[in-house]
Amino acid sequence: MSGPLRPGPSSWRRAATVVLAAGWTLPVAAAPPRPPPPAEGFRLLLLLRSARQGFLPGAHVFPGGVLDAADRSADWLSLFAPHHRPPRFGLGPAPPRRATFPVLPDARPGANDGDEAALPDDVAFRICAIREAFEEAGVLLLRPRGPGPVASEPGRALAPPPALADWRARVRRDPQHFLRLCAHLDCTPDIWALHDWSAWLTPFTQRRGRRFETTFFLCCLCEPPPVFPDLVEVVDCQWSSPSEATESFISKEIWLAPPQFYEIRRLEQFASLSDLHKFCLDRELEGVERWLPITLLTADGTIQLLPGDEMYLEDSNYLENLMSTEKKNEEIMKEGTKFHRIVMYNRHDYNIHVTVQSKYKHVYPKNYVVSKSRL
Repeated sequence: MSGPLRPGPSSWRRAATVVLAAGWTLPVAAAPPRPPPPAEGFRLLLLLRSARQGFLPGAHVFPGGVLDAADRSADWLSLFAPHHRPPRFGLGPAPPRRATFPVLPDARPGANDGDEAALPDDVAFRICAIREAFEEAGVLLLRPRGPGPVASEPGRALAPPPALADWRARVRRDPQHFLRLCAHLDCTPDIWALHDWSAWLTPFTQRRGRRFETTFFLCCLCEPPPVFPDLVEVVDCQWSSPSEATESFISKEIWLAPPQFYEIRRLEQFASLSDLHKFCLDRELEGVERWLPITLLTADGTIQLLPGDEMYLEDSNYLENLMSTEKKNEEIMKEGTKFHRIVMYNRHDYNIHVTVQSKYKHVYPKNYVVSKSRL
């Protein structure tokens, strides 16, 4: 029963997110004081969503949002020309398309919505993530127009333009203004600095809930750019290393949704920004897996099952319905050996259990188990 997902009450929206990883050096005496460098050698930008937001209110997230028609408009062609042209705009060979479950209604990878000249997904989703980073955080991942070689080292964000607030207000009202901003600055979105990382689909939790197919990109910057929360969707921000973010989460200083927690734990596998950047370059041709967690309600919590787990069933019945059991999390864990799952006891106590091998030269997080005293 692994055919296409039947159209139902849930509506799927396509989105893109960029994980910004910035190098962090020792503070200079003459410079404003800032925290010492973390053990990992880099920090991640986390944005605090407003409590008034309908999706993930009060969560700390990476910059990102929903794909807009303006992100794949043919009008971008003239801005990228003459140095970067279709179909790949200098991104290199297209990574292979991985067989994924489920096939979503009306989800047509590579489709151009009837516009023969519109941008392909690989470009459009990068533009979406870059635009959202500007809208939400005031960070401009742009580069001057020109042939310019693809950077072999972490890059830098562009300095904020004059009238930053005015431009952000325009882009928020109409995403087409982001192209106009790029033209005004004589820049293009730095799509080459965004590396394929992962893709997550929102698991089913309730009828009529918002569900997203979100592509995650990773962008390495040699230093953290200034961040200006828009105070509409985003009310605060922080730069945290993966280990610092984990500690803030378990101490209830911040809240992370399961995909963000999983990705932060995965990023804790890297000892330095240079290691992370090299890793991204080395697996550029591998593409990404797209995961839809299946939710299992237990007697004392919830388990999100991920592809490869022995309990994960590619059955569309479970994508619009919850699985449930009267057993407790610990009982379920004792019954198996092949794990790829996030075990949740409450909002701030997640365990990650991974015994399967990662695919396509990617890396999975190490097992992570909270102490029983916390439970």
